[in-house]
Amino acid sequence: MSLLLDAFWRAVAYCLHPRVMILSLLPLVGIAALTFVLGWFFWEPAVDAVRLQLEQWALVEAALGWLESIGAHGLRGVLAPLIVVVLAVPLIVIASLLAVGLFMTPWLVRLVAARRFPALERRQGESWWRSVAWALASTVVALLALVVSVPLWLIPPLVFVLPPLIWGWLTYRVMSFDALAEHATREERLRLTHEHRWQLWAMGVLSGYAGAAPSLVWAFGAVSFIFAPLLIVASVWIYTVVFAFSSLWFVHYCLAALQLQRAREAVPVAQGPDDDAGGGASGTAVGGIEHRGAAPALPPSASNP
Repeated sequence: MSLLLDAFWRAVAYCLHPRVMILSLLPLVGIAALTFVLGWFFWEPAVDAVRLQLEQWALVEAALGWLESIGAHGLRGVLAPLIVVVLAVPLIVIASLLAVGLFMTPWLVRLVAARRFPALERRQGESWWRSVAWALASTVVALLALVVSVPLWLIPPLVFVLPPLIWGWLTYRVMSFDALAEHATREERLRLTHEHRWQLWAMGVLSGYAGAAPSLVWAFGAVSFIFAPLLIVASVWIYTVVFAFSSLWFVHYCLAALQLQRAREAVPVAQGPDDDAGGGASGTAVGGIEHRGAAPALPPSASNP
């Protein structure tokens, strides 16, 4: 728990670093530009298409008529834009996560390593193309899980549990892989993520709940949908900042855990009676650290003077 909290506060402090703040604008520019263009040209056609589809469903039309009879007159005009936003937000979240993972995380790893772990050996366990493949494969699994779990969102408690769990799993998979790709071997990464899987998943879930913050920009009622393209850009920036913090949190935690893991592998070896006699030794200890290897046999005259 102390390692988790220490990494959290360090990530908060690093988010205030000028370079990190400037770097967070790079993925924002690309995603925001793409989102703005798509929203500008396809927002109204998408809303019209959804509204037309809703009007063809008798059950939806009956439900809207009943809601209007009890005073909810503005729901018909808001429902179609709301559905478009709900469908677009997961794609924006995934695009932001992948952009931060591919463009920001490698630089953040080097920043944290240079300032806090300069002596940590870089063993180059994974290449960049494996990082891309890992992120894409994890994204596909997360999207499938979201699609399968949509019917369960109609149960009020589960809508606040299932999406953050899925986002948390995706964040944990992508961020932990990228945080360890340069410094850990594949075996070290797998062992570390297995030993710390619950802490890493908890970090991912908390990051998933923090990712719900951009939804607040849509809390201004129907006027929000008038400025939808601009609000989507604002959402992208908030997502970028949240995932930049999440990336720093994972980098601090994973590199600190890797350093501790390597320190445990070089534990001091207690010298037993057999070692004093010089027989049955499987290694030599120099400076209190075990060095594996065959020890030179002593002649009988040396062991029994």
